[in-house]
Amino acid sequence: MTDSLAARIRHTIDTKTKPLGALGRIEQLAEQIALVQGTTAPVMSVCTLTIFAADHGIADAGVSTFPQVVTGQMVLNFLSGGAAANVFARVNGVGLQVVDAGVAGAPIAHPDLIDRRVGAGTANFLDGPAMSAAQAQACLDHGADIARKALGEALAFGEMGIANTATAAALAHKLTGLPLIDLVGRGTGLDDAGVRHKLAVLERACGRTGALSPAQAMAEYGGFEIVMMAGAMLETAHAGRIVMVDGFIATAAATLACALEPGCRAAMVFAHRSHESGHRVLLAHLGATPLLDLDMRLGEGTGALLAWPLLKAAAAMMSDMASFEAAGVSNRD
Repeated sequence: MTDSLAARIRHTIDTKTKPLGALGRIEQLAEQIALVQGTTAPVMSVCTLTIFAADHGIADAGVSTFPQVVTGQMVLNFLSGGAAANVFARVNGVGLQVVDAGVAGAPIAHPDLIDRRVGAGTANFLDGPAMSAAQAQACLDHGADIARKALGEALAFGEMGIANTATAAALAHKLTGLPLIDLVGRGTGLDDAGVRHKLAVLERACGRTGALSPAQAMAEYGGFEIVMMAGAMLETAHAGRIVMVDGFIATAAATLACALEPGCRAAMVFAHRSHESGHRVLLAHLGATPLLDLDMRLGEGTGALLAWPLLKAAAAMMSDMASFEAAGVSNRD
């Protein structure tokens, strides 16, 4: 990206018919989109949400209030159009696709399901690695392929997987060094005793290993859907498209992507601040200021879907809003 292009983008924004900075965060978002696309007239017309689903062996340690069977049941709910993500996607004109990255049990047979199943859930990382290095690489490769084929100037990513807040906390801890106590939250509704148990389990699990490289961390503590999402995020950034990052799980995937390739951070738009306590800490670590704060903690890409209209508005402001000169409006002295 040349300095001259960056200057032209800034000039285009500053000479629209408004006081300097009057559109606040929308101006910042417009500048980011324009820089990623490499133009002063960016386009945001199509977005696809991909929901990656997988199960986690750490669920066997009692870190979630819901049984593991719920993951597969929710996959079927997505496919039948009944989840919050489906509703928000329809309202906002966003295409939605669902990926089986590694749901426990027998494979789900459905014509609309994208099968990239790496295994029937990860191993319990309390006792050993969640996955092999080969499985982790397969997840990255599958994610990249899925992103490559998805339509849109922006791609949004969501997830489904019982116990994945535990996995996200452990992985984020190993990638960043942030204290586990700051990353572990209530997930799907743990009470205080449940949170204490979850923290104790993760402290034991993370104590198995010392310092790890990003590649080692994703194999030791990753989830199939989280690593696959990271691969999709990397490919999206490589292609000069916007990566719409959802809540805590998606931000853990974004943290992994940034650890593997720091340059991808420039393409990431952080949609919302989740109610999950660890999300605030992880956002601060990444220097990310999310667009929305709606006290949500559902996942599924729901926050990203609600932020999509803001991206469309920001790009349209760049492309369609008149300049002072074009509108014949007097500018500042």
